[in-house]
Amino acid sequence: MSAALADGDVLLTPITPSLARRILDRDERTGDLWHPDYPFDDERGPLAALARSVPSDSPFTMYAIRMPSTRVAVGGLGFFGPPDETGTVEFGYGLVGSARGRGLATAAVRLALRHAQQWGAHRAVADTEADNLASRRVLEKAGLYETGRRGTLVVFGRMLT
Repeated sequence: MSAALADGDVLLTPITPSLARRILDRDERTGDLWHPDYPFDDERGPLAALARSVPSDSPFTMYAIRMPSTRVAVGGLGFFGPPDETGTVEFGYGLVGSARGRGLATAAVRLALRHAQQWGAHRAVADTEADNLASRRVLEKAGLYETGRRGTLVVFGRMLT
């Protein structure tokens, strides 16, 4: 299993299929430290997909976004799989409402992109709703730039090498 990722601003801990099931079932155990609003609605689909998957050592998995001082899980960041044949990896992220506006999402994206590059990704992409200005700003602060639009989505990308 992939290891926790940390810097001074955020901690990302890997989520295994069995842990994803426990998160969905709200089977919190000693040391889990989940915020009462975690998982949020948008996190449930990816967690359910992970819960149905086979355990893997891939670093391109889902991670809980944790406050560095308390280790409380306040969101998630996930890769949609390993890099494709062009070296591109896609990711998504989100935080519970009370954790937003503190720089955690930006720190998590930056840390995840460094991680992806170390594991061979050459490019990263993500998308967000056009009207989600906060998410667009997170992606821009993490060094991604708008590369196109698909319906109501704004697509962002960045070379990692």
